[in-house]
Amino acid sequence: MHKFHGSLVALITPFKDGKVDEKALEKMIEWHIAQGTNAIVPTGTTGESPTLSEKEHARVVELTVQIVNHRIPVMAGAGSNNTIEAIHYSQEAEKVGADGLLHVAGYYNKPSQRGLYEHFKAVNDNTGLPIFIYNIPGRAVVNLLPETVAELAKLPHIAGIKDATGDLARPWIERSLIKREDFTWLSGEDGTQVSYNVAGGSGCISVTANIAPAAVAKVQRLCAEGKWEEARTAQDELMPLHQLMFKEPSPAPVKYAASLLGLCAEDARLPIVPVSEPLRAAIKAQLQKLGLIE
Repeated sequence: MHKFHGSLVALITPFKDGKVDEKALEKMIEWHIAQGTNAIVPTGTTGESPTLSEKEHARVVELTVQIVNHRIPVMAGAGSNNTIEAIHYSQEAEKVGADGLLHVAGYYNKPSQRGLYEHFKAVNDNTGLPIFIYNIPGRAVVNLLPETVAELAKLPHIAGIKDATGDLARPWIERSLIKREDFTWLSGEDGTQVSYNVAGGSGCISVTANIAPAAVAKVQRLCAEGKWEEARTAQDELMPLHQLMFKEPSPAPVKYAASLLGLCAEDARLPIVPVSEPLRAAIKAQLQKLGLIE
């Protein structure tokens, strides 16, 4: 089985009084381990990495690794559109004992496919950790084409991909080009997690897992066992919650939901603003329907 598989939580970064809430972070991580989450992914998009200072970014990764203490893998978000910064974050994560790295494509710069390849190759050449490339054209503007992914897969530290393209033909195409059995395909969208696994995926880096870790882990476990009809039924139950998590800019919805669970405050950093009253009501009702709160 792939080291990174199943339900990998795209962990929110809790804030209190404008600072990282380290006590809440520890509480959440312990809860995830108890609930069956298979890996922790801090300092990604859902972790509000764009608004973390360099010091905060390093501290969240370091603290996550310390709290987890080898019980499950930690894939540290280390991506940047600045290749030098991406290498720096990667090396810092490696120093503190992270198990892998998540690297987004070059947002805003809008590099060519050659530029994307050279960016990831530079990271590959400067770290010994497994690297997961993150393809999310909706946020990064650029799109890692299957042929580029296949070329990257020839590099020794490129271990897999987080796919948030929403294109369910992509894993089929990429698998036809990449012949490595150890290459890992992970969905980057909760709504496609079952379909993506049918196409050869082995897990999901999940936003919803922040608030329903056991339920998301169950979906992934059923997929791994080949119980596709049961996985579909479990996913059907979660789909309304998946959709609510992106009704307004993330991670505001999932942070509000986490606050209802008593995990942390709902605080997010600007330019992300608190969720609207109608969405608050809808999230609360769905959590109650799923039995996650009373």
